[in-house]
Amino acid sequence: MKSTHLISAVLLSLLPTLAQGADITGVPKIRDGGQVQIGNQRLRLAGIDAPAVDQLCLNTKAERWTCGVAARDELTRRFGGKSWTCQTRSTDRRGRTLARCEADGEDIQKWLVAQGWALAYTRVSRDYEADEKIARDAKAGMWQGAFIAPWDWRVRNKKTAILGAVKPPENARAILLASASGSIAPSPDCTIKGNVNRSGECIYHTPDSRWYAKIQMKISKGTRWFCSVDEAEAAGCRETRR
Repeated sequence: MKSTHLISAVLLSLLPTLAQGADITGVPKIRDGGQVQIGNQRLRLAGIDAPAVDQLCLNTKAERWTCGVAARDELTRRFGGKSWTCQTRSTDRRGRTLARCEADGEDIQKWLVAQGWALAYTRVSRDYEADEKIARDAKAGMWQGAFIAPWDWRVRNKKTAILGAVKPPENARAILLASASGSIAPSPDCTIKGNVNRSGECIYHTPDSRWYAKIQMKISKGTRWFCSVDEAEAAGCRETRR
């Protein structure tokens, strides 16, 4: 009896490891440059950080452009119709499965970083640092002008660092941060407002919500635009109850 219990305990202890290395395969629904869904599995591409669809960058003429939308569209154009194989690693605090993915034998994260549509997320992995240098030297994707690192974009403020392959223009910070203020959405497709209430909850408001017009988009942590309800909920926000 004891040996049976021991075997069961060993098998149970192995389950998280087995699940962690499991493969998920299928043609994905691409949410943005770093998030996809295969079947009912929400996946975040591990080792990199890509701009959300509401993120804006500056081009070589210091003009704003929707680099987050471009990252999603380029990923869709390159890999959207193909079957992906994603090896799971862990789960993040929002319930998304972190995974390394490939299609036709090509490392999708490596491609995104080398093309300038994502950054190497060196806080957790240095696997794509060399690819980021390739993109920076080639002034590819976001590196063509000036931009904010995706992890900083989500909590941007007046002290946020501005990146670029060359020295950003003097007014780069003012131009990029201005996209978070006033009533101007980053694109016609991104009109859902997100803010943080006094309890620390992220709340989203669609244009037909009662208090939508009263929500002021400020340059502050937790205030951001979303392009869909799915995106807002994936970010951990709930719909306003009023």
